[in-house]
Amino acid sequence: MIKVNNVDKSFKHIKALSSLSMNVKKGSIYGLVGTNGSGKTTLLKHIAGIFMPDSGEIYVDGIPAGDSQHLGERVFFFPDELYFFGNYSLSDMERLYRRLYRSWNRDRFDRLTEMLSLSRGVKISRFSKGVQKQAMFALGMSTMPDVLLLDEPVDGLDPIVRRIVWDFIVSDVAEREMTVLISSHNLREIEGICDTVGILSGGTMVLERDLDDLRSSVHKVQTAFRERPDNPYKGLNVLSSSASGSVDMMIIKNTAEEIEEALAPHSPLILDLLPLTLEEVFIYELGGEHNEYKDILE
Repeated sequence: MIKVNNVDKSFKHIKALSSLSMNVKKGSIYGLVGTNGSGKTTLLKHIAGIFMPDSGEIYVDGIPAGDSQHLGERVFFFPDELYFFGNYSLSDMERLYRRLYRSWNRDRFDRLTEMLSLSRGVKISRFSKGVQKQAMFALGMSTMPDVLLLDEPVDGLDPIVRRIVWDFIVSDVAEREMTVLISSHNLREIEGICDTVGILSGGTMVLERDLDDLRSSVHKVQTAFRERPDNPYKGLNVLSSSASGSVDMMIIKNTAEEIEEALAPHSPLILDLLPLTLEEVFIYELGGEHNEYKDILE
């Protein structure tokens, strides 16, 4: 649904994006993770058609990004820094959006404003930043977009509102095959909702993986042997190891089947494959617990 091919972008002498490529499947939820300044917002603005790349190509459903005639009503961009007309109330914004989006869903807007307890007659400029985010979410989801671009969407929202937001997003993905791209600096925020995660650093895509595949490829393994054989882990991709008495604890980048098959001839007394947090998976995928990308995942 979203295809980014070798995109470069510079602002004066600052390289914002460098040979960046990305693929987002239709009907999926893709988490874009990176520290501040890694290029997440710049990339979203390119996909939304706000910025144009210096080189490379971006397509949304096969249509060049920025083609407002064909994509203007299908793509909704939810920026981190919100803007509303100074004197507009939520009712004023509703009337504007109703004219701009032919797919406007009045029933959904009514339901969301009621669930979020939003005041329609008050100027939005008087809302707190968190309530302004809720107002933008109600407006955006009521346009019934095919593609939803979210930049730090739930920062500053309380847990109940965050649940409402995620529930609506997941429901639209399931029922309408809406495609969602979420930018965040916090992996924990999005790990329970995304199908795929990409890590940006310095404007470059460092890692792009399906989460199910990623979780099945790295394991925390605990072993002990009656008589320790020589190099029982030969042939396995051991990323990290430590020992406590006779018990070995390792991070191994292999499937569960490969690990069990390699260790079975040594008849271990203990062989436990323990779950890794998603943060741990990414840390070790990117080169170990002391890797510079560790800061992205905390």
